[in-house]
Amino acid sequence: MSSLNRFVEHVQAIWGPLSSAVVAGCQQQLDELLKTPVTEPWLADLHQQALAQQEMHRDPQNGFVLLAHTEPEGLYRPPHDHGRSWVIYAVQHGEIEMGTYAKVQGSDGQVKLVKCGSTRVSAGQTQVYLLGDIHDTQCISGPALLFRFTERDLKKEDQEARTLTRYVEQDGEWVPASQCAPEWLRS
Repeated sequence: MSSLNRFVEHVQAIWGPLSSAVVAGCQQQLDELLKTPVTEPWLADLHQQALAQQEMHRDPQNGFVLLAHTEPEGLYRPPHDHGRSWVIYAVQHGEIEMGTYAKVQGSDGQVKLVKCGSTRVSAGQTQVYLLGDIHDTQCISGPALLFRFTERDLKKEDQEARTLTRYVEQDGEWVPASQCAPEWLRS
């Protein structure tokens, strides 16, 4: 049995509503997955193909999704959240810097982000983001291969529920993209 199949089986066995135990269990399984020798065919293929995104598993019963991403050095993904979902990033190769942000509302009612800090996530390490957490990512040593484990399909979530928030830089501040849209588009 491949380490990928073991990962899926173990996550299915511990899956349930969001709790500390479920998150810790999934993170532990990702930690184990990161120990996979590059000689395992599925991982060797990922390194060879170096696709920007590849779906590794979509669980039809529980809904969780495991994606693999190959990111070139310097790739920056602006601040965003994951809507109603939680996510765990796991770096298999390379290094990613992940900044964390707090959302604040000014006296004018406008929302902006304040950067709280950043973490370098190196090969063999994982990083968890729960509901409402806002972060950015930048590949600082690449190409990096990382796994993104999500509680649900974020693309579907974004298209249907519209709960994911992306931020754009405006006058030196990160603000919700929706705040920059013309008034008639915001409603």
